[in-house]
Parts: sequence; structure tokens; C-alpha cells
Amino acid sequence: MTTLNEYLGQKRAALLNRRARVKSGELGAVTLKASASAEGRSGVRRIRIRDFQVISDSPPDFAGYNLGPSSPELLLGALSSCLTHTYLIHASDQRVPLESLHAEVSATIDARGGAEGHENVPVYPQDISYLVTLVSPASAEDIARLRSTVERLCPILNLLKRGNEVRGQVDHQQPGRSTAGSEL
Repeated sequence: MTTLNEYLGQKRAALLNRRARVKSGELGAVTLKASASAEGRSGVRRIRIRDFQVISDSPPDFAGYNLGPSSPELLLGALSSCLTHTYLIHASDQRVPLESLHAEVSATIDARGGAEGHENVPVYPQDISYLVTLVSPASAEDIARLRSTVERLCPILNLLKRGNEVRGQVDHQQPGRSTAGSEL
């Protein structure tokens, strides 16, 4: 059985290789893609990312079948995964040993958001917070340095903290004909 510290050795080797590929110009910007389709009778959303599929659904009180996490829950899951991965990357880079690592993310969302009489209540998750629990023989200074690096470089954490412009289009198609996408 491989321990987390043995994995950190593998992660460090991969990180050093990746840095060399970036420096040589072999690696650069890539386009990430995901898509989701609503399924017929259930309204379940099948999310496709590369060769993977994830099901997203609503709870029963919102006409869902509870077959998967909701979109806001997936967002929190993405943040917890990104935090965990970023800690692994930089623990390997800074040679901080880890016996275990766990990230828990929480937020509040108000079902009244945007409803009549509650137009100023946000429709998105608020008060996002996280707790990273790690077991390590490293010093408090090493862990503080690791945390600082993670908070500076975690992609999803920084996206949520700083925001990002999102552009959208709708391609309205009617049976038998289509129209060009219109900018939102």
C-alpha cells in the first residue's frame, strides 16, 4: 500500500517534469471544455468532461430525483478537490511531508434568492469557507508557508475570490431551422 508521502515523491517528479516542459515551451495554454445536457423524463444533467461523466440533479423539493449533487454542490466539490490537489502539488515541491490531507468546503444558499420580495438576496452560494485538515510532522512555519503558497496558486480558490468575466450565447433552434447565436 502506497502512503501519501510516497505519492508526494511521485507528484514531485511529475511537477519537475511539467516545469521543464513549460520552460521548454512544450506546454502552454489549453482550452478546458465541459458540456451538460438535460435528460428527458428526469431533467438530470449529464456533465461530460473529456472522457468522464458526472450526473447533476436537484433535490426532490425542486422536482429532482436526488441522483447526484446540485450545481452549487459541484462547485464546492471542485473547490475542495482543487485545494487538496494544490496542497499536494506544493507539499511535494516544498518537501513538506503529509500523512493525511482533507479539505471540507461549506457555503450557504438561500432558496428565496431572486424571488418576489427577495430580489436582493443572491441566487448563488455565499459565505464560502473551507477547512483543510492535514497531519504532518512539519513545523508550523513550513505549514504556514505551504498555506500561503496554496492560497496564492489554487486556481478555483482564486477564481472564486477574484471573479472572472463570463460571456454567453444562446443558439435558439426551432425544429427544421436554426438561427445564429445571440450574445447575452
